[in-house]
Amino acid sequence: MAGEPPVSGARPHRDPHGRAVGAGAGPTAPSRVPVPVVPHREQRNGRRSGAALAGLAAGMALCYLRDRMSKEDALLEATRINDTSEVSRLLAAGADVNARHRLGWTALMVAAISRNSSVVKILLAANADPNLGDDFSNVYETAKEKGLHSLEVLVTREEDFSNRLNVRANFRGCTALHYAVLADDHRSVTLLLEAGANPLQKNEMGHTPLDYARDGEVKELLKAAETKFQEEQRRREVEERRRFPLEQRLKEHIIGQESAIATVGAAIRRKENGWYDEEHPLVFLFLGSSGIGKTELAKQTAKYIHKDIKKGFIRLDMSEFQERHEVAKFIGSPPGYVGHEEGGQLTKRLRQCPNAVVLFDEVDKAHPDVLTIMLQLFDEGRLTDGKGKTIDCKDAIFIMTSNVASDEIAQHALQLRQEALEMSKKRIAENLEDVQSTDKITISKQFKEKVIRPILKAHFKRDEFLGRINEIVYFLPFCHSELIQLVNKELNFWAKKAKARHNITLLWDREVMDVLADGYNLHYGARSIKHEVERRVVNQLAAAYEQDLLPRGCTLRIAVEDSDKQLLKSKESSFPGSGSGSGAGKVPTLRLEIVEQGSRARRLDIQTPLSPDNITHFL
Repeated sequence: MAGEPPVSGARPHRDPHGRAVGAGAGPTAPSRVPVPVVPHREQRNGRRSGAALAGLAAGMALCYLRDRMSKEDALLEATRINDTSEVSRLLAAGADVNARHRLGWTALMVAAISRNSSVVKILLAANADPNLGDDFSNVYETAKEKGLHSLEVLVTREEDFSNRLNVRANFRGCTALHYAVLADDHRSVTLLLEAGANPLQKNEMGHTPLDYARDGEVKELLKAAETKFQEEQRRREVEERRRFPLEQRLKEHIIGQESAIATVGAAIRRKENGWYDEEHPLVFLFLGSSGIGKTELAKQTAKYIHKDIKKGFIRLDMSEFQERHEVAKFIGSPPGYVGHEEGGQLTKRLRQCPNAVVLFDEVDKAHPDVLTIMLQLFDEGRLTDGKGKTIDCKDAIFIMTSNVASDEIAQHALQLRQEALEMSKKRIAENLEDVQSTDKITISKQFKEKVIRPILKAHFKRDEFLGRINEIVYFLPFCHSELIQLVNKELNFWAKKAKARHNITLLWDREVMDVLADGYNLHYGARSIKHEVERRVVNQLAAAYEQDLLPRGCTLRIAVEDSDKQLLKSKESSFPGSGSGSGAGKVPTLRLEIVEQGSRARRLDIQTPLSPDNITHFL
């Protein structure tokens, strides 16, 4: 593979027992099924009778070993020697068709490399997965991973799999189709493709089966299969996007932020359908308060595009690049400096996935020299690392997040919602039907130009940097209905834990969610709801459990104190997090009750530990 061909050129001659002899013979070991020594007297009577007895003994030994093998090991052995009847019998007896050899390969891979197309057909009919990758790397790496001697691994690989492969080449990730192509077996390649083998699947070295094909029928077959597979894949993706649009998928994971989701969804749709500038990458700037969904939207976008978020999502915390000398971590150190061979955090990962979704988190904290590097990255879609190598990443998507102007955005959104609320009250009083929703508001172009842009320009100090951003996406504070969703999500999280860990059922009503939603803080977003639930509910649960007040299997209800329910009505006219309302200084109390069958709920008398809320400070 990289520097090492997968198929070895010179193969040693082997004696009747499978041992390498003569030129090219490598390290050897006794045959896995030893041939008994022929008695001296039989030798005098002739070699023919000795050979017959030896063959009979070897056959009996093989049968004996098969009886003691697991079904899966026997299946691998039967596949290797092309014993179709034994393969069928073992599969009918319940052998796992996708079971792996202890060194990593499957029976289908053995059949493919051995050119046993009849066995390939039987295994595929038994639902063998043609897209499983081999776990075997090379002899030396596998020996190190498994804690075995390299000689043992070498002999096992040659006897149980194939002796025609280069022992130094890396085979990890190779599928049965890779091996069928290496064996130049047209029939097996055809069967595998008909069974759904992915001709575009790459092994660990980044090679598809076509990379190993010789000129001829197999190569032409693979080229046609790749074209057909790409067309079918594209058709499936289009149909899937039509049935489940990006916006719909994002809303399943992100609460609120409909305007931000719509903006990102429209840009991604243009890119997916070919309506974009191929010479420049997509660049977003997400603005808004902390804990409001900026990072989560970037993650879900990467998950939508790449399915595997580990490979397709690159996150860089820009607070790590605040000093001039830390820029080297970004693209790698120049020659002669420490860390030159390691490469940069960004360039190394972009080389592995040039179309990744890259998140520059809190970009406002980065050193200005990093922004200089981003100018080239955003404009030309390429980046030169410390080694002088250029990475082309025009197909990547770059997302920057920032808290710059977050206070202005939050206060403007609250003002818009308050105005919408007053307008809706007025229309209701006048019996008008077109009542405006306070949940859906839009930031005006005038506010963006007169307020936000001067703040961004003053911070980044570069018009050319801002000019390279395709979309500035605004994240607004949560409205009350969205806060109720956040509270319900957080309570459900703890209810599942209570059930799984302690077999306790947790119940609550809408009043409880209203109380917890009032703990929302504009500056901390959804995190403030998480902390409010932990402080006001989970703390009580933990204290009650510690005081042995919660019988296993009980049902608990979270309730609002009756005397405090009037406070909730006084807060309905204000927005959470705004600090307004007649009851702003008073907080309704939550209590825990045990729901008992045949009787009313019984309140738990919890001895509350000392907490920051009930400490009296003495001067």
